[in-house]
Amino acid sequence: MTTALLSALPQEQSGLFAALQQPVRVQHAGRHFTSGVLHGQPVVLALSGIGKVAAATTATALIERFGARRIVFTGVAGGVGDGVNVGDVVVAHSYVQHDMDVSPLFERWLVPGYASACLPCDRDLSALLSGAVSAYLQRLGRPFDSKNDSPRLHQGLMASGDRFVNCPEVSQALRTPLLAAGHDVLAVEMEGAAVAQVCVDYGLPFAAMRTISDRADATAHVDFAEFIDTVASHYADHIVRHLLQSLPH
Repeated sequence: MTTALLSALPQEQSGLFAALQQPVRVQHAGRHFTSGVLHGQPVVLALSGIGKVAAATTATALIERFGARRIVFTGVAGGVGDGVNVGDVVVAHSYVQHDMDVSPLFERWLVPGYASACLPCDRDLSALLSGAVSAYLQRLGRPFDSKNDSPRLHQGLMASGDRFVNCPEVSQALRTPLLAAGHDVLAVEMEGAAVAQVCVDYGLPFAAMRTISDRADATAHVDFAEFIDTVASHYADHIVRHLLQSLPH
């Protein structure tokens, strides 16, 4: 069963590409897809690009053209939930599009045609991913140059939208109404909800982990680039290895 490993930016997959065996690179739909074997599993690596439309296009191509039968997204996000700190990891149990609003015709955040505003991730695949994160964080100790001495795993709701959230006012304006409606968002990013929606449409397992690079505030643009290079890429290498080793062949 082919596992698609998807990220938004090349730094988030640099170590995975280096470890890939029997690589075959194909250009399709304006993107590069690389198939091969990683830690004993058939995989295809791809970069989604930034934003929901780009991510949906890439996820669809992974399924239709490259035969992916499950998709795992690794990357970074801004923490917005209480106690979600830089260096922590969030594994999504579901996603919401924070910029989807067809009210009053439909409930706010609901994508018309779907049962709920929250798009589910696959429970079993997410549990395996959470286990891989836990195993890595327990061995990690102090994470590289992060100031977070004890990085933690969080599991819950993530939000996606076509905006880089980098000020506390926007972060609060995003989270407060969601929380009032019972949607306790832990982290915000720009792609995962679109991939979750595609996987719901195709009936494929989807799981996502995001390393918290910032608190979605005024420091986000300062922290982001350095964090991807020095922390997030290392997290992805080790966690994906654990995950692939736990998957059935």
